Amino acid sequence: MRYFLRKIGFFVGTLWAVVTLNFLIPRLQPGDPAELMVRRLQGKDSQLDAAQVEAMRSMLGAPDGSLWTQYWAYLADLLRGDFGVSYTYYPFSVAEVIGQAIWWTVGLVLVTQVISFVVGIVLGAYAAWRRNSKLDTVITLGSTFLGTLQPFWIALVLLYVFGYTLGWFPTSGGYSASIPGLNMFFVEEVLSHSTLPAVALLIVTPIGWILGMRNTMIMNLGEDYIRLAKAKGLPDRTVALRYAARNALLPSVTGFALALGSVLGGTILVETVFDYPGLGRLMGEAVQNKDYPLLQTLMLLTTTGVLIANLVADLLYGVLDPRARRAEG
Repeated sequence: MRYFLRKIGFFVGTLWAVVTLNFLIPRLQPGDPAELMVRRLQGKDSQLDAAQVEAMRSMLGAPDGSLWTQYWAYLADLLRGDFGVSYTYYPFSVAEVIGQAIWWTVGLVLVTQVISFVVGIVLGAYAAWRRNSKLDTVITLGSTFLGTLQPFWIALVLLYVFGYTLGWFPTSGGYSASIPGLNMFFVEEVLSHSTLPAVALLIVTPIGWILGMRNTMIMNLGEDYIRLAKAKGLPDRTVALRYAARNALLPSVTGFALALGSVLGGTILVETVFDYPGLGRLMGEAVQNKDYPLLQTLMLLTTTGVLIANLVADLLYGVLDPRARRAEG
């Protein structure tokens, strides 16, 4: 019980620190979002009118007062679920803006992470079982090389080759002029627009699973229980899957939970390249426009997702592996 209480207490303390930093970091950026909006409407070379800036600040609901007063108002708004109005998409609220974009990112990341996890675990386990073979060398060296590439660079190459040069896939957006709905035409539009962003992520994301699973399983293959299983005359398939791979899978469970929690972090640049209507593009627009309410909510959503995923992984790890509970007990 102490193990679980310690993990929950760590989650609560870290969440408070995240909320506080999430409040402070955007306010450390130079500039005034109200002035930025007025300049955008009037033109960059126009003379700023203090009355217009103040009116814009009141219209946007920009924070005023001391930093301490803003902090308590921010906490109160969070408890009420009020994240404010987006400066970029005024007069829509932050909740409405994120509500429209989150499913694009969740769908893209969920599919790519699940495929990457399955492919990575299978290839890593096979490479470990056939270690020092030609296939193991190809998988290891290929994974090491692909791991040096960045998803946004791959996205640019895919966009140029398959989008602009060959014209096989759309170059931007989540769908064309079709009206969103549960019909085959719209589904085909969504799939065609999400193919290149998904491929850009799929080329890189399995690498960690492949190398991690291979190294962990090779360590397990040297354990006494593996030698005992082989001495009993069990088939190689049984030894590989039920003994070596099963125990090597435990660390990957934690990594998979963390990967699902960080749905926003790995897609910001990829979504920006393809102008994909997800949370990553919103993050870039929020930073550019000093959209504090939208930026704070996106950062809070990302970090909270990682913390929750980490908590779930820790609790599951304690259930699946009693050694973890005894080690911290």
